[in-house]
Amino acid sequence: MSGELAGEPVDVGAVTEGDARNSGVEAGELLVAFAEAATRDSAELPTARAALREALGPEALVDAAAVVGNFERMVRIADASGIPLDAPMAAASADLQRALGIDRYASAANTPTPGPLARAVGSVARRLAFAALRLRRRRA
Repeated sequence: MSGELAGEPVDVGAVTEGDARNSGVEAGELLVAFAEAATRDSAELPTARAALREALGPEALVDAAAVVGNFERMVRIADASGIPLDAPMAAASADLQRALGIDRYASAANTPTPGPLARAVGSVARRLAFAALRLRRRRA
């Protein structure tokens, strides 16, 4: 998560709880509105697109559209083929999955839930990976 790497507090649960204004992400509510409009073939898309472009600029709009498009592509492929999340990634992302409520989605049944030891190891590995990435970012 880029906010975590940048050392900025971000509440990812705010997105799924409908309170993106308090997520810690700049223009979070506009990004969520754009993503929802883009993925639901909504009549709201032109308005959401214009609001996002006005708030963050055309480059950020393109970045947001690319993220939405890539996420949709990846999720559809994984759901259609029943690809489970591999065990190391499931363990490393257990906290994030819990914060986002991923286990409420039907496709979550494709991925076995990591046990307590795997979750603990995954949590430590995730923290170490982020610390290494932060250090590399500072040196760059």
